Amino acid sequence: MARSRSKPSSRLNRDAEKLTALSLSLDGSGSRVEDRYWEKELGALLEKLMQSNQDASIDAALEELYQNNAGAYEILVEQAETLSESMILQKDGDAYDVLLIVAPVVAWTRFSIPYGPIRAESLAALKAHLHGHILAHGTLLALAPELYSVDQMPRSFAATRLWLARLGAQALDLPPPKQQPGQTEIANLLADTRYLVGAVAVPQGAPLFRWQEHPGKPEDTRESCLAQWVAQASPLFGELLPGCGFECLLPDAYYVSNREADRRVRPLSLRASVAWLEAALSLAPEQLRAVIAACGETDVEEYRIGFTQRQSNDVIYGCAWPLFGREDDTPEQPAMELIADQLRELGVTDLRKLSGLLPPDFCDDCGAPYFPNPLGEMVHAEPPEDADASPTHFH
Repeated sequence: MARSRSKPSSRLNRDAEKLTALSLSLDGSGSRVEDRYWEKELGALLEKLMQSNQDASIDAALEELYQNNAGAYEILVEQAETLSESMILQKDGDAYDVLLIVAPVVAWTRFSIPYGPIRAESLAALKAHLHGHILAHGTLLALAPELYSVDQMPRSFAATRLWLARLGAQALDLPPPKQQPGQTEIANLLADTRYLVGAVAVPQGAPLFRWQEHPGKPEDTRESCLAQWVAQASPLFGELLPGCGFECLLPDAYYVSNREADRRVRPLSLRASVAWLEAALSLAPEQLRAVIAACGETDVEEYRIGFTQRQSNDVIYGCAWPLFGREDDTPEQPAMELIADQLRELGVTDLRKLSGLLPPDFCDDCGAPYFPNPLGEMVHAEPPEDADASPTHFH
């Protein structure tokens, strides 16, 4: 799940300045002993800010470092993610490592992708398969009883840490911190990710995952664990996602799993878009034109693809290809060329690649993103009036 960066501020507050200085100091450290000192200082400040819900200071420091020092930026991101997805909890005088994990499922459909409550028996079966094929022996696990959309996932480090604290307390049978449930509007996409979310607790220093217990043992590698998880969990996810094609990804720590799911869903979004246009509008891929544009405020943040009929400039559908790091779009492998290659494989041969950087605009009325037309304008996607314009629920 990509983190959107805030606008740069003309002045950093005291906490943001200190975060910036500590990150620069850690980046410049010359020894592991010095590393530990700066990590301790940086971690203490980050924990204080997350506990007081002051993500603005963290975001401001990240923006400052993103613009001026890539190494220190990566350090601050890594430390903030680590402290929001993992913590140490105490129970009966013993310390436990607690980690927030997700089991992503990348899904695509002509209908709408389900989300929401998971039946108790299905949740119990998924928990058993996690213990049987992914987690180390003796781990304690609490699962949230819902299949989540990315729109329901926490949008800040503080919110992520609070979610971890609540599920971690449940895993250890401790009183949970209070958390107010939120109502979030869910985007109805043709290809998207659904998440099974949980917290794993182990005595401090013990292994969390099966591949940690016997390094190099063929049956306990990440690849083997994933294969067993896919075989056992797929029938259960099939019941939760009727009418959908899907791919189960490896359950792992919160941020790394989110990023992998984000990357895997991008080509599926293109595939689902072309398939839906063919099914809903009876437009074969060779009858479509795809317009690809880089979008962002000052740097490329994502690519947006507008689909038109070959003889028209009217955008009838669109999808996005977000970027999740500097390595996602390089001169050696430009993302625009990768998108174009994916579209050609799907049968769309009329491609327009716009030059320059277009604004990542959204509709003021409905909040939908705008997509590029062949004239280089960002416009609302409008399917023909007689089209079955939106994905429906599968029955």
